[in-house]
Amino acid sequence: MNTSVSSPSAAGGATRAADAATRVRVWDVPTRVFHWTFALCFAGAWLTSDSERLRDLHVMLGYTFAGLAAFRVLWGLVGTRYARFASFIFSPRELVAYVKSLLAMKPRHYLGHNPAGAIAIFAMLGLAALIALSGFATYQDIGGEWLEELHEGAASTMLAIVFVHIAGVGVSSLLHRENLVRAMLTGNKPGTPAQGIRQTHRIVGAVLLAAVLGFWWSYQTGATDAWLPQLTTTADRHHDAD
Repeated sequence: MNTSVSSPSAAGGATRAADAATRVRVWDVPTRVFHWTFALCFAGAWLTSDSERLRDLHVMLGYTFAGLAAFRVLWGLVGTRYARFASFIFSPRELVAYVKSLLAMKPRHYLGHNPAGAIAIFAMLGLAALIALSGFATYQDIGGEWLEELHEGAASTMLAIVFVHIAGVGVSSLLHRENLVRAMLTGNKPGTPAQGIRQTHRIVGAVLLAAVLGFWWSYQTGATDAWLPQLTTTADRHHDAD
């Protein structure tokens, strides 16, 4: 049984109203640091994707994006209750039931990720791997034009999922009368004490943020040149040949 599921909205409205006075910790610090830095890296990489002048920034954000995705996979295995993949793996029947409850304007309430959100997370992690690998190959001039097209197509698909995810967060916030954006900032949601996580892992979150900022500083100062592959493109090779 999925431990993140609470009672249906239709039957649990009174329960949630009573629980509203009690806010419990749901999202640990590493999950929140990942969420916002991952979003920042994707947005930044998307905005710099067509700029040759900002190519180094695009590549730096791409490396960070890939590293964050790898961390999230690890944290999905060893993290806290609602961060673990096991807490939001739903059957097709559960997904259909959730969609039906949404259409009926009486959505089931989940303290952690709901089935629709879970699909978005797995899709984004899978696309992140595809974007990172195809982007690395493109800047190493491996595979030809088809890999560049794959990179752009995967990024466009990711952007579409992001927009759907944002819309879903807005709809869920309205229907459940809870601010999901604020919850991902503070880590708290209305619930009973037994539903909250015990540890927030602030040290892990601080180390993750320090690693991101440290990598950015090292990349900008050239300290990563000794161990990161030097990226080249066909355009660079033609320029060198000239």
